[in-house]
Amino acid sequence: MADVASLLADRLAAAFARIAPGSDPMLRPSERADYQANGALSLAKSLGREPRSIAEEVVAALQISDLCRAVEVSGPGFINLTLADGFLEGALGEAAADGRLGIAPSSAPETVVVDYSAPNVAKEMHVGHLRTTCIGDALCRMLDFAGHDVRRENHIGDWGTPFGMLIEHLLDLGEDDGIEKLSVGDLSGFYQDARQTFDADPEFRERSRRRVVLLQSGDEETLRLWRILVSESVAYFNEVYAKLGVLLTDEDLVGESFYNPMLPAVVEDLRSAGLLVENDGALCVFPPGFTNRDGEPLPLIVQKSDDGFGYAATDLAAIRDRVDRIGAQEILYVIDAGQSQHLAMCFAVARMAGWLPDSVRAEHVAFGIVLGTDRKRLRSRSGDPVKLVELLDEAVERAAAAIAERSSDLEDAERAGVAKIVGIGAVKYADLSTDRERDYVFDFERMLAFEGNTAPYLQYAHARTASVLRRAAAERIEPSFPPRLEQPAERALGLCLLGLGPSVDSALQSSSPSRLCSYLYELATLFTTFYENCPILRAEGESARSSRLGLTELTRRTLALGLSLLGIGAPDRM
Repeated sequence: MADVASLLADRLAAAFARIAPGSDPMLRPSERADYQANGALSLAKSLGREPRSIAEEVVAALQISDLCRAVEVSGPGFINLTLADGFLEGALGEAAADGRLGIAPSSAPETVVVDYSAPNVAKEMHVGHLRTTCIGDALCRMLDFAGHDVRRENHIGDWGTPFGMLIEHLLDLGEDDGIEKLSVGDLSGFYQDARQTFDADPEFRERSRRRVVLLQSGDEETLRLWRILVSESVAYFNEVYAKLGVLLTDEDLVGESFYNPMLPAVVEDLRSAGLLVENDGALCVFPPGFTNRDGEPLPLIVQKSDDGFGYAATDLAAIRDRVDRIGAQEILYVIDAGQSQHLAMCFAVARMAGWLPDSVRAEHVAFGIVLGTDRKRLRSRSGDPVKLVELLDEAVERAAAAIAERSSDLEDAERAGVAKIVGIGAVKYADLSTDRERDYVFDFERMLAFEGNTAPYLQYAHARTASVLRRAAAERIEPSFPPRLEQPAERALGLCLLGLGPSVDSALQSSSPSRLCSYLYELATLFTTFYENCPILRAEGESARSSRLGLTELTRRTLALGLSLLGIGAPDRM
């Protein structure tokens, strides 16, 4: 079935169209009723009429008695709508009978490329990779659920001048010893040692530069050594992804090396289009509308004065490849806000060159940074970025301690599994529930709390529903559908249960998983109110028990599905 808000909006739009075709009913949830339409207020000025008279005319034309039990005009021209209990109960019954909870896939599926995570070879993933990986993974899960053809692209840094020194350092260590160091996950140590030698040793520096030339010319032995660095790094990345619980695989890797052969053609096409301008020896494009602090035109450097290619050339090649080869209709770049200008310039140049037609949407899904409790960029005591693996391990350890304090009836193995789900979920939810464009403070104590807008609170609500259902099964009480909504807490929960689909739509339209997080928190809160005010297994009468058990089962399924779309587990016991 269509979601409730869409059904109401369609009926309202038809009534508004009699007065002003194409006008927006401006339907919103309401505290006074279930929904409120404010479109009459926005029409008043253009029509030269009192908004209340417009609202009354809309209500007179409105055909909605099958959906609503009450429709009234209030205040200056608000239209308040209260859903009919029978309609609401029937909608819940339809949702319960559907494996997708009544949420239809998109009627117009698209091919969507999502660029996210993007670690660098021979460097460990740190806290700076947390937001891109979590947000990107959640968006991919929701797009998949909506029925789109999702192409995950992990644009790793696996090419360029640093690989000369990294390969030479591998040879100096000895291939076997170097591989052993990389295989235990000490990528940062390997890179730092190579950099220190490069800075201190002129002979090593010269060897490294020669090695870069060999790499770029396709020398087979150099490429073999390069592949070792890449494969050991990818194995490490996969361990982090498995620990974090994201869906990236080796098939999603599209490194800078993939685009390297395409770069000369990028330059040639831009030259043929008359877009390239030589500026201080570099080949640049000056897209309109971009200036520096002095108001001077800002160049996008495609080829540097030493004939090397910069990030812009690779990013332009990626755009062209994603549109031409993959057939992308939308491209999402889940990259930190600091890259906003660079990406905007790349999009502008790609459109100028014809590689990014108007029919293809390109969006920078920008996000803020992770702060420590001192409200500065989160770093380790040494001042380096915090390693992501260490952060996740600590979250699991803290979750295990918190669960041990709350529960004594879990076996050790089960407690360890729940601790992993809760700890990793807490980290991911704290990130995803924050407006992605804002910075946020990484605070273990807050994110692992069992109260408030946290993953443990939602997970505990799910575990509570599962507990009720286990006890019901033991007493041979079956849930019934559609449930009856006789008490205010039942009705509020039932209405909220129909909001998952619109929340996912809102999250995708804004590329903001926080919209879904807010919905799930509201649902968990309303279930808690229902649980505390409406006895379930001890309700008077078999019908009431089964009905309330039906609401509990729908809540369990909705929380589990919603959390899964965020990449967060929902344990049955905590």
